[in-house]
Amino acid sequence: MEGKDMKIYTKGGDKGKTSLYDNSRVPKDSVRVESYGTVDELNSVLGFAKNFVDDEEIYDLIRSIQRKLFNLAGELATPNWNKFPEKITEEDIKFLEDKIDYYLEQMNKKERSMFIIPGSSKASGALHQARTICRRAERRITKLAGKADISLDLQKYVNRLSDLIYTLARYSETDLDYVNFKK
Repeated sequence: MEGKDMKIYTKGGDKGKTSLYDNSRVPKDSVRVESYGTVDELNSVLGFAKNFVDDEEIYDLIRSIQRKLFNLAGELATPNWNKFPEKITEEDIKFLEDKIDYYLEQMNKKERSMFIIPGSSKASGALHQARTICRRAERRITKLAGKADISLDLQKYVNRLSDLIYTLARYSETDLDYVNFKK
C-alpha cells in the first residue's frame, strides 16, 4: 500500500462491534474486549510511569513488560488462543517471579509487609496506579475465564505482574507513610 494513506477510522465499529484477532466480530462491551482493553490501559499507564523512573534497570524492565503486554492482549483477543503466535509462557512467569524476588530482597523485610499511603514520589505514585489497573485487568480476565477458554499461563502472568508492579512501586517510595490501624 505504498503511497496510499492509511486512515485511522474504519467505520467498522460504528454500530458497537469490533473485530478480534481472527476477524470475528463481538460487541465492544464484551468481557473479552474489556479484558484486553484494560491490558491496553495498563500498558499506557506503565508508559506514563516509566517517565518518572530514574533507575535505568527499572525503566528497561517496564519497557520489556510493555512489549509483553502486546502479546498478552493479542492472546486475549484471540478466541482460540492456541492459534496466537506469541503466547505467554511459563518462562515469562518465572521472569516476573525472579524480578519480584530481586527487588524484595533490596527492601527492609519488616517494612515491605506493612500498609503504606502510596505515592511518596511521582514514580511510586504512577506505579501504584498501574498496579491497580493491573489488578482490574486480572478481575476482567478472571471473569472472561469463567465464560471462555483462557490460558492458565496468561492468568498466572497477570497475577505475578500485579505483584511485580506493587514491588516496584514499594521499591520506588521515597518516604514510607505507614498506615497504623487502631487496635
